[in-house]
Amino acid sequence: MQSESARDLMQLDAVEDREGAGPPRSLRDEAYETIKRRIIMCAFRPGEALSEAAVSASLGLGRTPVRQAFDRLMRDGLVEVLPRKGIIVRPISHDEVRDMVDVRLVNEGFCARLAAERASPRVIETLADNVRQGGAAAAARDIGTLMRLDSEFHATISAAARNVVLGEILRNLHEHAQRVWFVSLRAHEHHRRVVDEHAAIVDALRAGDADGAEAATRAHILSFADNLTRQL
Repeated sequence: MQSESARDLMQLDAVEDREGAGPPRSLRDEAYETIKRRIIMCAFRPGEALSEAAVSASLGLGRTPVRQAFDRLMRDGLVEVLPRKGIIVRPISHDEVRDMVDVRLVNEGFCARLAAERASPRVIETLADNVRQGGAAAAARDIGTLMRLDSEFHATISAAARNVVLGEILRNLHEHAQRVWFVSLRAHEHHRRVVDEHAAIVDALRAGDADGAEAATRAHILSFADNLTRQL
């Protein structure tokens, strides 16, 4: 029988395969994206040692692209080198989560205010459709699709704020936060809550309510933090 994390990983792989239009990736990029996905989905667990030879064999790739991928993942803060252990998946600390939540509260709250003032009706409908799809994914317990929709939801709001500098800050923050998003979404009872919180944000944006959009966004982030604390 497959483990729950293995099924979730297969779901995310399937989602990425459906989205897979675009130029072919180099072996280095393929190794990076695959290892990163396995770290995010906790197939490679926090604190686990990663052997270059074993990872190369499991991916069916040479050691050079895997070594290059590890270098990039080290810059991303997803792996680190420890004496006598070699490369390990960097553990998730409570301090890291606290710092991430603090930064999200400030920046995403402000982003939601700007989006309430600047989002077009077309953007609002895109977000509403995202919420509808999220409801179906939550009912199916499809973590891979929920992660994709969550990323698209927040990226759409970021774009709607029409602030390039803020958008870059949030892009980097969300990229860094993917792994803890997955940990949070392992709690199935949180799935529907995420969708409902997204719906509340959309309602405030549709009404052009900057205070309401900021409050709904902050409530969403704090709910994520509370759930994640229970999971760690």
